[in-house]
Formats: sequence, C-alpha cells, structure tokens
Amino acid sequence: MKTRLMCCFCVISLLLLLGCAGSHFGVQDKSVTVPDQFSETEAAIASAEKSAGAKYCPDKIAKAKDLARKGAETYWACRTAEGMAMLADARKLAKEAEGCQPPPPKVISLNWVYFDVNKADLKPQAIATLDENVRVLKENPNLTIELAGHTDATGSDSYNTMLSQRRVQNVQQYLTSKGIPASRLRTVAFGKSKPVAENQTKEGRAKNRRVEIRVIQ
Repeated sequence: MKTRLMCCFCVISLLLLLGCAGSHFGVQDKSVTVPDQFSETEAAIASAEKSAGAKYCPDKIAKAKDLARKGAETYWACRTAEGMAMLADARKLAKEAEGCQPPPPKVISLNWVYFDVNKADLKPQAIATLDENVRVLKENPNLTIELAGHTDATGSDSYNTMLSQRRVQNVQQYLTSKGIPASRLRTVAFGKSKPVAENQTKEGRAKNRRVEIRVIQ
C-alpha cells in the first residue's frame, strides 16, 4: 500500500512540475522518465506491422496495440507491475504476429469420370461429377486442368485412341457449356496405353475406361 501511494505521489509531483513529456500508444506519459519497456513495446508492434503479420495476422497486431494502450494506462494509474505485465504480453503478441506465415496452399481435388464399354457419352453419374468439378473450377478461376482420355484393352490401338479422344472431347464440351473457358482446358488421349487396373477383370476394365481430370497450373 505504501509503495502504491508513493508511486502515485511521485507521478502527481512530476506531473505538476514538468507536465506531460509525450505519449505512447495514444496514452499521455505522466513523467519525463518513461520505462524502456514502453519503447520496446512500440518497436515490437512497429516491426510486426512491417512484416507478413500485417497481412496474415492483423488481429494479433490490433490486439497487441490495444493491450499496450491498456498497459500504459494501467502503469500510469500506479498499478506498475500490472501495467508492465500487460506491456510484456503486448510484445509477445507482436512477436507472434511478426512470425505469421501464409497459410499452406489449398489442395484442389477433381474427380475423374467413367464410361461404358465402347461408349463416349456421359452417364448421369459422370455429369454429376463434372458439375462438382465445375463448381471447384469456378471457385478457383486461375486453375488450368488437363483432361486425359483412356480406354480398357478391348480393341485395337487405333480404335482405342480415337475412343479416348471422343471421351475427352465430350468432357471438354460439357465443361465449356457450363462456363469454363476452353483456354483453361488441356486435352490428351492415351487410348489403352496407361491402365490403372488389370484388364483381365470386368472391374479392372471399368476403372480403365475413364477421363482423368488433373490440375496442372
């Protein structure tokens, strides 16, 4: 109690004799002698504002500023230890903000579409899949994608190359009809040369009759 009264007495005396010496965080100083922690806190906040934290953690910087202001008010209200603790917390927040990094890149996943034997027309399930892909592409207008057509191993190489081209063309036409610019679509046809499953089984062949849709840029 005596220490607090002494602090208040000193502040009032200096205020009467010298007036206000300046301000920190928008709070007027009550003495010409200001603790180093005031300028250290100001410097920490200023450094954070010049860092990536200004973009990625602005809320932390705003909170550090508010805490610094309250800390100064508390200090000059003769609650010295409490005010210093608040200034220390403000510096800690500012340092955390300064270390903020951009969030990791978003992973974009696009689903493939599948076809019946010797067919290139889009099945209802394929249309539903493409509609979902259209939504993702419209939400990410800078993406460029590759449409890669494939077949199972039934038939000749030349026939399957043409079939995979027709499948790719149908997918491309559907996407453009839904507002995806053709300039964002790259197409390639592999025929039966790149299976993802065994062609000896019905299930494996079904997996190979596909158009893969991948983000390339």
